[in-house]
Amino acid sequence: MRALSVAATGMVAQQTNVEVIANNIANANTVAFKRSRAEFADLLYQSERAAGVPNRSDADAIPEASQIGLGVQPVAIRSLHTQGSLTKTGNSLDLALNGRGWFQITGANNETLYTRAGTFSKNASGQLVTPDGYTVIPSITIPTNTTSIQVNTDGTVYVDPGTGVMTQVGQLTIATFVNDAGLEALGNNLFRETISSGNAQVQVPGSEGYATVQQYYVESSNVDPVQEITNLISAQRNYEMNSKVIQAADEMFQVLTKNNL
Repeated sequence: MRALSVAATGMVAQQTNVEVIANNIANANTVAFKRSRAEFADLLYQSERAAGVPNRSDADAIPEASQIGLGVQPVAIRSLHTQGSLTKTGNSLDLALNGRGWFQITGANNETLYTRAGTFSKNASGQLVTPDGYTVIPSITIPTNTTSIQVNTDGTVYVDPGTGVMTQVGQLTIATFVNDAGLEALGNNLFRETISSGNAQVQVPGSEGYATVQQYYVESSNVDPVQEITNLISAQRNYEMNSKVIQAADEMFQVLTKNNL
């Protein structure tokens, strides 16, 4: 009975959906996290009768085909790179991007990685680094005698080395991609360039089509908890309906078996 296998694909699909929603909810407070959405497509169809063929010899063609769908399958988990709200922290090394763009990070093996999480700090050498110790590209070093730090919206970094005069020590640049959804998520708020994302296009913040830098702020997750709970309830109901289909198909099969005995 096809209904059993069709409903089973529906349950598997909704299980994937729930897992995606669960990850969104778990990261509701993760800095710069981007929510994901599971996307589905129907499976192949089994044709009982094709459209356009005559119903008998030398007769008119039938107007509609007779096709039975064989279920559903997950085809993608799409990251939705919409802007998150900016939250003020008061930390001079917390930087948020307002608009399109990614901070560039030197990862393991000198690989360039990308992040929207601008929760930076200084390492023992005074270099600007991520919470995991990865250095920011281009490298910016804050002198040890610095009394204040100022980061402008265009990414220029100034410090007061104790003289009362602001001195520029670096210039941040950011990268954009043709297809942000094509970036590979690595965890720890880091992403890697792929063929699907296209090559990184690097400019200074504030250039046309590029984000500006907001000092003393971090970008919050773009997860809407109310929407995610609504999606979770919908996925749960869909899972239950597919389960009911399996139960009904099983009962029908039992009736058929008893009658044949």
